[in-house]
Amino acid sequence: MTFRTAAVIGAGTIGLSWTALFARHGLTVRVTDPRPDLADAVDEALKTFAPHLGTTAGELAGRVHIAADVSEAVRDADVVQENGPENVEFKKDLFKQLVEQAPEHALLLSSSSAIPSTAFTGEIDGSRVLIGHPFNPPHLIPLVEVVPGERTAEESVQSAVDFYTSLGRTPVVERKEMPGFVGNRLQNALNREAIYLVEQGVVTPAELDTILTSSLGIRWATVGPFLGSHLGGGPGGYRHMAEHIGKSMKRMWAGLGNPSQSPEEQERLIEAVEKAYGSATYSELAETRDRKQLAVLAALEED
Repeated sequence: MTFRTAAVIGAGTIGLSWTALFARHGLTVRVTDPRPDLADAVDEALKTFAPHLGTTAGELAGRVHIAADVSEAVRDADVVQENGPENVEFKKDLFKQLVEQAPEHALLLSSSSAIPSTAFTGEIDGSRVLIGHPFNPPHLIPLVEVVPGERTAEESVQSAVDFYTSLGRTPVVERKEMPGFVGNRLQNALNREAIYLVEQGVVTPAELDTILTSSLGIRWATVGPFLGSHLGGGPGGYRHMAEHIGKSMKRMWAGLGNPSQSPEEQERLIEAVEKAYGSATYSELAETRDRKQLAVLAALEED
């Protein structure tokens, strides 16, 4: 299947990032969102993201068009990327409209970060509906979790893989629907323990970030947890790790934290994070993040 025109439904942080990436790869992009500042938001996003993509805002803008509504956005789309609220009823209504109004060949993708597509395709033809969940920002972070629903056709799964691959992304097809998919489940598991350690007064939020970015973040960015453990086992590999250190690690599972996150604890955590990072603006923090992430990606590409 050839992808020439993409519709982006929802122009929040994720939708704007997708818009820039699609345009960079030569697609005509029609973006729609009820936000009153849509045109300004798109213009600002293209200016911000263009340097990351090795191009100019003007070049991207020539391929991006503001659509008045969903119907106009999808009228001749080959692929639709939905980026709406994490709300099942909203997605049910929207995807019913997409199935009815998008061309019959159009691939219908959702950026949903937690809701499987089977949950919102019960009463419609879900054969071309599936999850294409990115990590923020998708124009930089390569992973896309491709998660078919119970009614998704196999050819739609392959088309999604082909589409994201053509954008320079790294699609991974997941074999079973799980709330939160894989990436967010891993992220939430780590975040839960991070919150617990801060609640218990072991470290501050900034110190925990330092521990992660100075150790596991580096290791996992290059090899991931399983290969990291395999290498950690020395010549004996993962088997040695599992049969020796793995025993003590397993005993530790029972002691992992369960943060209370009472309103009082949550407020204390919010204030601690704001104290650590509140001296910089969102734009400044995001620019630093993106610059470092680009450096990591460049290093990974050298292999």
